[in-house]
Amino acid sequence: MPELHDPLSQTLTALADPTRRAILARLSHGEASVTELAEPFEMSLPAVSKHLKVLEKAGLISRSREAQWRPCRLEPAPLQAVDAWLGDYRKMWEERLDRLDAYLKALKPNGDLN
Repeated sequence: MPELHDPLSQTLTALADPTRRAILARLSHGEASVTELAEPFEMSLPAVSKHLKVLEKAGLISRSREAQWRPCRLEPAPLQAVDAWLGDYRKMWEERLDRLDAYLKALKPNGDLN
C-alpha cells in the first residue's frame, strides 16, 4: 500500500475497515485498553494492535500511559475534517433536492403531491 501523506486520505483509509470503525464506535463511549477493545473481535491482540496503529497514525486515536494501563481515546479532529469535506457534497445534494422539490410542487397546481 502506498504511503499516504495527506491527513484526509489517511483518515478515510483508516475508516475504510469495519474493525477500525467498530473500535472508534467503542471509543466514542470513553477510553479503553487494548484488551477491552479486542474483546468483541475474534482476532489476536497483535492484530488489534495493528488496527490501533493505523488509527493512531491517522490521528483518530491517542494512547497514553497510566502505570500499567495504556488507555486509548478517540480524537475527534480528523472526523471533523471528514465532516467538513463531506459538507460541500451535502450542500450540493440538499440544493438538488430543493430544486427537485420545487419542480414537483410546480407540477401540481395546489402543491399536493398525493
